[in-house]
Amino acid sequence: MNTAILEILELVRQNRIGADEAEKRINALYHGDLGFADIDLRREARTAYPEVVYCAGKTREQALSIMAKMREHGLPVFATRASKEVADEAVAAFGETSYHELSRTLSIGSLYGEAEREGLVVVAAAGTSDLNIAWEAARTAEFFGSNVRMINDIGVAGIHRLFNRLDDIRAARVIIACAGMEGALAGVIAGLVSSPVIALPTSVGYGASFGGLAALLGMLTSCAPGISVVNIDNGFGAGYQANLINRRPRAGPPPAPTAR
Repeated sequence: MNTAILEILELVRQNRIGADEAEKRINALYHGDLGFADIDLRREARTAYPEVVYCAGKTREQALSIMAKMREHGLPVFATRASKEVADEAVAAFGETSYHELSRTLSIGSLYGEAEREGLVVVAAAGTSDLNIAWEAARTAEFFGSNVRMINDIGVAGIHRLFNRLDDIRAARVIIACAGMEGALAGVIAGLVSSPVIALPTSVGYGASFGGLAALLGMLTSCAPGISVVNIDNGFGAGYQANLINRRPRAGPPPAPTAR
């Protein structure tokens, strides 16, 4: 049981607080109620990782208020689809802020130091136009504790480029194949490696690619085994899943990570 909860229950046992006050304090450990948002402050106790801030659709004030509440409770922050304006305000407000403009990802503090990262996730991007989504995946996996290697511009139109990097790709515990157009890269890689492949379709392509739908369907219907597929442009989902596979969490409730 959580140490803070045990301390609250001990106060009840000593008759120093009543049941209503104990309930209020326990709820405060789990809920960061901001009116417009109820932050899951103890998500890492269930899943090993804290809540992530999705900034798209939020005002700057809302996004920054969520980050502030998380930091108040000692939680490291990872935010996706964060604008430069949000990042600039986060740097001024919190320090310890890292912003990657291409991927629009922002981190405040960290879950793991560089020496504590494990294994290897390779993010293989078909082309430069896919890099914003590929880097979202890479930054996500790295924040949550994986070593990451980015390999770019190995699309099937120049397949010799892929073969030139095959040893690097095969070194990974898990591979994210990021591609738009027809999305063929994931199937080709899966036919050449023994590691699981997470296919990440992007919305890159001309009209008949239907904003990434052609790549998504191509990846879903690939005949190569060992492929799983995330949603269009969902770099965060691909990076998160790759990290779970790469780090191979122990069975049972994981220990809560120490925020830095």
